[in-house]
Amino acid sequence: MRVLFSFPHALGAPGIGWTAWNQVDGLARLGHDIHVVAASVARPVPSGVRVTETLAIGGKRIPHRAVGRDRAFAWHDARAARLVADGGYDLVHLWPTGPGRTAQAARAQRIAVVREAPNTHTEYAWKVVGDEVAALGLAGEVDTAHTANALRLRMEQADWEAATAILAPSDFVARTFREAGFSDDRILRHRYGFLPGSRRTRPRSASAAPLRAVYVGLGEPRKGLHYALEAWLASEASRDGTFTIVGRMLPAYAELLAPQLAHPSVRVIGFSHHVDAALAASDVLLLPTIEEGSALVTYEAQAQGCVPLVSTASGAVLDDGVHGFFHTPRDVASLTDHLDLVARDREALARMSAAAIDHSAQLTWDAAARVLADCYESARERANMNGTHAWPR
Repeated sequence: MRVLFSFPHALGAPGIGWTAWNQVDGLARLGHDIHVVAASVARPVPSGVRVTETLAIGGKRIPHRAVGRDRAFAWHDARAARLVADGGYDLVHLWPTGPGRTAQAARAQRIAVVREAPNTHTEYAWKVVGDEVAALGLAGEVDTAHTANALRLRMEQADWEAATAILAPSDFVARTFREAGFSDDRILRHRYGFLPGSRRTRPRSASAAPLRAVYVGLGEPRKGLHYALEAWLASEASRDGTFTIVGRMLPAYAELLAPQLAHPSVRVIGFSHHVDAALAASDVLLLPTIEEGSALVTYEAQAQGCVPLVSTASGAVLDDGVHGFFHTPRDVASLTDHLDLVARDREALARMSAAAIDHSAQLTWDAAARVLADCYESARERANMNGTHAWPR
């Protein structure tokens, strides 16, 4: 399939740049003809992948802030739209954010358009995160990517309205789009993944031992670290176990959590490039996020035999009670119960750890690429069936 892949950030950079890079890499290795249109490329793409950089001159990246983020996004969108207008593509894959010109150009050419939804529906995310920040008394002190922005919402809506389908990486994300009025047949479920490494992974031992828990991610209200700390300190596991926090902390949030962070069982190590090692050294991953797309760390944890104890908003791909445990967002009591269970019953922990390792073979980026390619085919079929692309929400 001939695909124009529009990514208005640095492809291959940490965060969504890494996610998008792995999508391109997996699709290329499946034999698809990929033309990447990215602001810049931070990691080399496979041979045969064509690249157009919209915010780079002579191999030097131009930061978005140098020209203004909104102007940079609009410039990227206009460049991608011109390429689409020239024709020759079977499908356009869009990542946010842009004013919608690329999607509209594809629609005019009757080319299928899929729009990545790396997080929940934007208005849902703003409300949930805004309510959480306010409830913690941090309004005006914590500014994240989920702070309401009317211009960004208009950009998102322009893409959504012109797109053939929305790519939802989790059931939770899909639900928020359905609740916003999108029909089921306009939501395609795909997934993200992880890259297998050389580390030899063993299931956790069934022998009695203090529980080792880990949190990996930005320390912010959205990720629910405060709920993880509350559950940890209420659990039996905190008596002799350890809870390690890996990730940068937002200063105001860290100050709010200072009493819990000072507990003898809690260790804060900050940002690390060695997430796989942190997961391999832990028994369970705590991620009680309140809003997420599909956290890559939940894939990586299973590959390392680290049992996910996560919220349903984390976007984790697992069978509840088999590879890990789910709890509803903000349900501290259930997370505490899950911690107590695995701390008391090491045989259950060992069994779930082994099941997670076995399951991880289905969670690689190669497996994700095959699912994404199937979504592309579904979008093309829908576009051909509807012809005009005049989709209801």
